[in-house]
Amino acid sequence: MDTDPLPLSSLTSVLGFTEPLLLFAGLPSDVVFGLFAICLLLVCSALVSGAEVSYFSLSPTDIEKLAEENSVVSRRILSLKDKPRRLLATILISNNFVNIAIVLLSEYTLRSVLSEELLNAWAAALMPLINWIGSYAQESVAQVIHFLITVVGVTFLLVLFGEASPKVYATNNRISLSRQMSAPLMFLMRIFHWPAELLVRGTNLIEKRLTNHTATVARTSREDIDEAIAITIRGEVDGEQDSDILKRILKFRDVAVKQIMRSRFDLVAVDQQVFFSELLDIIRSSGYSRIPVYDENIDNVVGILYVKDLLGHLSESDSFRWQQLVRTNVLFIPEAKKIKDLLQEFQSAQLHMAIVVDEYGGTSGLITLEDILEEIIGDIKDEFDDEPEVIFEKLDDFNYIFDGRTMLNDVCRTMGISVDVFEEAKGEADSLAGMVLEILREFPENGEEVLLYPYRLKVVAVNERRIERILITLPSSEEL
Repeated sequence: MDTDPLPLSSLTSVLGFTEPLLLFAGLPSDVVFGLFAICLLLVCSALVSGAEVSYFSLSPTDIEKLAEENSVVSRRILSLKDKPRRLLATILISNNFVNIAIVLLSEYTLRSVLSEELLNAWAAALMPLINWIGSYAQESVAQVIHFLITVVGVTFLLVLFGEASPKVYATNNRISLSRQMSAPLMFLMRIFHWPAELLVRGTNLIEKRLTNHTATVARTSREDIDEAIAITIRGEVDGEQDSDILKRILKFRDVAVKQIMRSRFDLVAVDQQVFFSELLDIIRSSGYSRIPVYDENIDNVVGILYVKDLLGHLSESDSFRWQQLVRTNVLFIPEAKKIKDLLQEFQSAQLHMAIVVDEYGGTSGLITLEDILEEIIGDIKDEFDDEPEVIFEKLDDFNYIFDGRTMLNDVCRTMGISVDVFEEAKGEADSLAGMVLEILREFPENGEEVLLYPYRLKVVAVNERRIERILITLPSSEEL
């Protein structure tokens, strides 16, 4: 038996409408405009949110391609990337303005559409079901319906269409979206210049204060621990040595690879094109058990040669293909990596050596497992250490001459002073010569002095390219 479908008028009467097309044909013009404006603002919110992800997920390769492209749009993108904090502030301000506008417009529009009579009609239609659950007033049910639509519904739209979906899209289409949003973002940066500037400055101020507070607390805590260590081991045999090891352990987590690595200028490496006899000469003169192998230049390290792998081939001629013994599982690490993390990486990868690279991918130096262990227990001497690791000359108890390339940590240990004495003056430098350049901001002349109270540094040898030797004068007991 055929059944007639429920008339539309019956459905609308249940929902509280007296006319079937009231929601569509009978909407007031201001409501139609409000709905259109909400949709438009949702699109704007999506674009701005997506731009945040697209710009801050651009990889170095993407930036390099944009720089090579050298078009108007690519230059605009790079210009925005050059000011990341201001760009982020502009995006956040814009997104908040748009979202607030969406909320206000939604509230106004929904109040016009969802009249009190309509909400009560919906509540009355739902009362049989609600009364089955419990006893509630019809007015309360109407208020809950209004809350769910205006607050939960609008929030859902904002999260789905204004945040989640555009960010997923931007992750997979970062370059194309960055191109599309470059001009709008440049316009917004001009519009919100002062609010963004105030936000950036305020953030910098808060960040600076938090950093200073954290550094002060850490410094105070470290001083207290150092004093506790000194009190604990006072009077014990070899107490000074134990104290030094404990203090090294405390500072171990803060030491970066760059501070203890062997720089590229002191690196012993071989070109993969050298003859076998030349290779053996390099191995004999260096005394190292592992040697990096590069192709054409030191910035292109292709593997590590383990000397023990050559033991069965020492009688081979120059035609011997020693390159087949090179191990290609090379560990490359950045300069800023902490040695505590590198030690764990050495353990998991079962390696003893890593190539340190700078921000451009060039070889900056080399670090070994022995270098990390020496940072805790001090210098480890073996049968190949004929010369001291730290090149210096002790004139008397108060005057030392160091090679300019000597790391500041090694300088302090050699003179028996705290490794933190040059912390404020060194800036980004890790070597003695680097600290002098950081202080002077120019290349020094021979004999030029630098005063770091109570220490005096004097450049005693300098050439056209680098500071070769520096004299450090310690304060006498009367000067302290």
